[in-house]
Amino acid sequence: QVQLAESGGGLVQAGGSLRLSCAASGSIFSISNMGWYRQTPGKQRELVARITRGGSTNYADFVEGRFTISRDMAKNTVDLQMNSLKPEDTAVYYCNLEDLRWGLRRYWGQGTQVTVSS
Repeated sequence: QVQLAESGGGLVQAGGSLRLSCAASGSIFSISNMGWYRQTPGKQRELVARITRGGSTNYADFVEGRFTISRDMAKNTVDLQMNSLKPEDTAVYYCNLEDLRWGLRRYWGQGTQVTVSS
């Protein structure tokens, strides 16, 4: 069974930085793609950044070079370094694991709140 636990959210002023971390339990981390998504009330959950099991990354257009996703295979963690934060980055951020063994199955963390004040 896969479990994901996020940490690192909080309140920060515009222009500041936060680092989110997601720890994954289970044995499939190294063969899974990982991602960070975010959601605000009344809106659909949207992709922020994604990193494949091979290390390839992709980012949403709104990231504009401000965020960096990384993963540590030894620690089973995936981090999201967020710099130059804007008030519009305020959201609940979710860690996601893509289990690709039989089709696609997604696992989600409980989410961590990021609030950026102006």
